[in-house]
Amino acid sequence: MSSVVYATPVFSNKVRYNKKVEEGGAGREEREVVIYDDPHGIRDERMDFQSESRGSQSPRHRPVQRTSYRAAALCLGVLCLLMMAGIIILSVRHVSVTLEKEQLETKVNSLSNSSNQSHNQTTADVSVNDSQLQDGVKNTKDKTEEKFCPEGWKKFGSSCYFKSTEKKTWSESRTDCRNRGSDLVMINSKEEQEFVRSLNLDGESWIGLRKKLSQMSGNLWEWKWVDDSSLTEKFWATGLLDNHRNWFCAACCDQTGKWTRHRELKLKMNWICEKQISSFS
Repeated sequence: MSSVVYATPVFSNKVRYNKKVEEGGAGREEREVVIYDDPHGIRDERMDFQSESRGSQSPRHRPVQRTSYRAAALCLGVLCLLMMAGIIILSVRHVSVTLEKEQLETKVNSLSNSSNQSHNQTTADVSVNDSQLQDGVKNTKDKTEEKFCPEGWKKFGSSCYFKSTEKKTWSESRTDCRNRGSDLVMINSKEEQEFVRSLNLDGESWIGLRKKLSQMSGNLWEWKWVDDSSLTEKFWATGLLDNHRNWFCAACCDQTGKWTRHRELKLKMNWICEKQISSFS
């Protein structure tokens, strides 16, 4: 008969019983069972009794299983805590990165606005300075022309030029220029030709070029400037023949900016006078 030891066993009475021995046995087997007041004790005693009656030798596993469950629960709790901590850290980091990004975007926008304002201000300053520079150049040019050329004359190179508003014949025009201490303009370069053309945007004007009988040969006519110098740079308009002595004088400029020839001595138009700056007193 097996015995179960408890720390403080409490029971009310003992019960005896007997049962018939199975085949091969003789008579009956008598056993004594202790009944405890604690229902759990009765259950444990019965389980012990059944185990002994069946001849089972396996140990009880309830305490081991409870320990395993507690360990698993503890691990799960730790994992949950770690997961929550990771989520919190990631959330904080996300908020921090978002704030840093917003601050960076604010700084970039601020720098961009400052750069645009600086660029606009610089452009405005450059425009103002350029305008002031142009005004200064114009004023300097005007003062220079006033210093070297009389009122109503334009300076180009080392000469001053006068464009008339009246209309006269070629001979009358030259007489007017001489009365002003100058002569009809003589064009000796492409740059001077362009300057004279700019003075005649509203029509043609007489220039100091005419056809003159050669002193070397009594029957040869050639183009000469008013100072009797030969024609070197030519800016004639196309389509005009130069084989008649009646082509007497020249004017500048037609619509293409070229010279034209005229044989009508009574033809009147504007004229341009030229005088060296050193000739002005």
